[in-house]
Amino acid sequence: MRRHHITLVQLALVLVVSGAAFAQGSKPRARDLGVPFEGTPGPLNAITDVAGVEVGHSTIIRGEGKLEIGKGPVRTGVTAILPRGKNNPDLVFAGWFSLNGNGEMTGTTWVDDSGFLEGPVMITNTSSVGVVRDAVVAWQVKRKWNPQPWTLPVVAETWDGHLNDASGFHVKPEHAFDALDSARGGAVTEGAVGGGTGMICNEFKGGIGTASRKLTTAQGGYTVGVLVQCNYGLRRHLRIAGVPVGLEIPEEPAYASLNGSREEVGSIIIVVATDAPLLPHQLRRIARRAALGLARNGSIASNGSGDIFIAFSTANPGASKPEGSIALTMLPNERITPLFEATVQATEEAIINAMVAAETMTGADNHKAIALPHDKLRAALRKYNRLAVMP
Repeated sequence: MRRHHITLVQLALVLVVSGAAFAQGSKPRARDLGVPFEGTPGPLNAITDVAGVEVGHSTIIRGEGKLEIGKGPVRTGVTAILPRGKNNPDLVFAGWFSLNGNGEMTGTTWVDDSGFLEGPVMITNTSSVGVVRDAVVAWQVKRKWNPQPWTLPVVAETWDGHLNDASGFHVKPEHAFDALDSARGGAVTEGAVGGGTGMICNEFKGGIGTASRKLTTAQGGYTVGVLVQCNYGLRRHLRIAGVPVGLEIPEEPAYASLNGSREEVGSIIIVVATDAPLLPHQLRRIARRAALGLARNGSIASNGSGDIFIAFSTANPGASKPEGSIALTMLPNERITPLFEATVQATEEAIINAMVAAETMTGADNHKAIALPHDKLRAALRKYNRLAVMP
C-alpha cells in the first residue's frame, strides 16, 4: 500500500487555500443582506447568465505608504468581458451611450457606424487605456480575430488615483492578456478586483459588480446581464432601495483627508448583455436605460464623472459575415419594454453588489476607503422598513 505524507507547511497551505475558497464562496451579496430588489435574477445573478459571456480579471496590489510615482503603492488592474467567450470571434450587435462624457471608451465611433462590437470590452484605470488597447490588438492579431485589416478595441476607464499610483503606468500588456486568457463563464468575482481594484463608490470602497434579470416566458424568456465598474458618487447622494443610506452612514468618507469642499470626481462604466434579438439602434436604447438604474442609487452624473455604457446582444450569430444576404431576427419595439425594466433593475443591483463585496482598502499616501458596513446597511434598511424578510 502506497503511503502519502504531508508536511506541516503543506497542510497549512491547503488550509489557507481552502479557507480562501470558502470565504469567497460564502461572501454575501446585497440580496443576502436583505436589500429588496425588484425582478427575477438568473441562476448566477451575473452577466454570465447570458449564455456565452465570459469575464476575466487581472488584479495588481503592491506596496503601501507614501506615494512615489512609478513605484506605488499600486491598487489597479484590468477586467475583460467577452461577449461570446475567448474562443469565439463572431461579432455581436452593440450600441453605446454617454450620460456624461468626462471619461473614455475607445472604439465607439465604429460601434456607432458599423453596429458591431468586434471583440471584448475591457475596463481599466484612466492612465492605462492605451496599453490595454494595444494589448487587445496584439491578442486579437495572434488569434486572427481581425474582421478588418485593423482592430478598434473597446476599452473603458475610471480613475483610481486616490488609492493607486495612477500616473505610474503599472498596468502592462501581460495584465490585459491575463484578464482575457483567464476569462470564464460562471460566477463572477466582485469588489476590489481587476479594473475595479482601486475604485471608490459613493465614498465607500467600490469596484466590480454584476447582476442579471430573467424575463418570463410570456415576455420571451430572455436574459439581461449587467457588469459595472463603479467609481462614482458622493456619500450624501447614496440611496439603496430608496433609503438614504449615505446620510445614515456618514462616518469615514473616502475623501475626508482632502482639504476643502470637493465635487464628485468618479465615474462608472456599465456593460449590458442580453440574448434578446436586438439590433444596434435598439441596443442604444437599452444602454440609455442603464442611466435609470444608476439614478435609483442616487447618482446625479456630475460634471467630473465619466458615465459611459455599452450594450450588446448575443443573438443573430453570423450577422457579420462579409458575403451574401443575411437573415436577421429582431424583437419588435412593442416588446422591448420588459428589457428596459430588466436593465434598470440589474444595473441598480450590480452597483450595490460591487459595494457589498468590496473590502476596506488603504492605498497611496495611506488614503483609506472603508467597505460599506453590512450591519449598518441592514440597520438603515430596517429603520425605513425596507429590510427584506430572508427565507
